[in-house]
Amino acid sequence: MTTPSRILVIEDEAAIADTLVYALRTEGFSPIWCSTGRSALEAFSEAVPGFSLVILDVGLPDMSGFDLCRELRTRTVVPVLFLTARNAEIDRVVGLELGGDDYVTKPFSPREITARVRAILRRTVAERVISNISQSNAVGRVEAQEAGLIIDQESKSASFRGVKLELTRYEYRLLAAMLARPGRVYSRDELMTQAWEDPGASMDRTVDAHIKTLRAKLRGVAPDEDPIQTHRGEGYSLRAIFVS
Repeated sequence: MTTPSRILVIEDEAAIADTLVYALRTEGFSPIWCSTGRSALEAFSEAVPGFSLVILDVGLPDMSGFDLCRELRTRTVVPVLFLTARNAEIDRVVGLELGGDDYVTKPFSPREITARVRAILRRTVAERVISNISQSNAVGRVEAQEAGLIIDQESKSASFRGVKLELTRYEYRLLAAMLARPGRVYSRDELMTQAWEDPGASMDRTVDAHIKTLRAKLRGVAPDEDPIQTHRGEGYSLRAIFVS
């Protein structure tokens, strides 16, 4: 018999937490609720077995959800789904930059939450192999020599001009997809298909937010260069001039 996935729900509003716990339990998950960041850290440390996913409210009474995510990231790579009452782009970008896997803005549908949880867990369990990356290199590397842009498929890592990039798995997948065919314009739908295990559970804005954080990390290495080109109304591409 399969053991239900354990979900840690960190939400200070009891009514919202009750709704989440009920919806998750109904869908076959095993949810645990904590109302503060500190109690969540204790639950996380004591949990045996560990949690499969964390649903994290940004606005907690004792600490920021962003700070809590930073702390969790020093301990684990468990997927994090952010809940936020704010719809500002900066909140979404910060959450994704910290390693969050997705976000939902309040008010939300319990059905949407459970769908996103399932999608994230599918992506986590079955780390998708990007099919259109060239397999000709024996060590699984795709390189843009002139730009110093390197992706290693085996370690799922990337570097730019000799500097290792600290990418989330979705940033890595997006970069790898575009690097497979530099100059080609990928629509948001195509990028979702390349990078997300369940594209239907994501949104165009999610792709835009991940592209924004990826672009910021590349510019952090070379501020005057922008390998990613935005094509308004069409999508994104990796500039061909960055590939030898």
